[in-house]
Amino acid sequence: MSEARLLNVILAPHVSEKSNIIGEKNNQITFKVMRDANKCEIKRAVEQLFNVKVSNVSVVNHKAKAKRTGQRLGQRNAWKKAYVTLQEGYDIDFTGIK
Repeated sequence: MSEARLLNVILAPHVSEKSNIIGEKNNQITFKVMRDANKCEIKRAVEQLFNVKVSNVSVVNHKAKAKRTGQRLGQRNAWKKAYVTLQEGYDIDFTGIK
């Protein structure tokens, strides 16, 4: 697995009420990831990018939703979400405030 592939696996952190509650309760971070990424790639990418140890990765596939705008029918994009559980003592801070 190439280093360039690992850098492209994680697209963005996913911020929502649910992800904040899960993050505080279970020491988990939620990421939006590439649709063809697997758990091993996600784990390696997070460990390499953020210098943390990952204990577990769970993934959820979100299907495309059909949406209507006037008479036109369209679809939202399908995407994949990864719940990454960090080991005790590790944390990822996206704000940069110390």
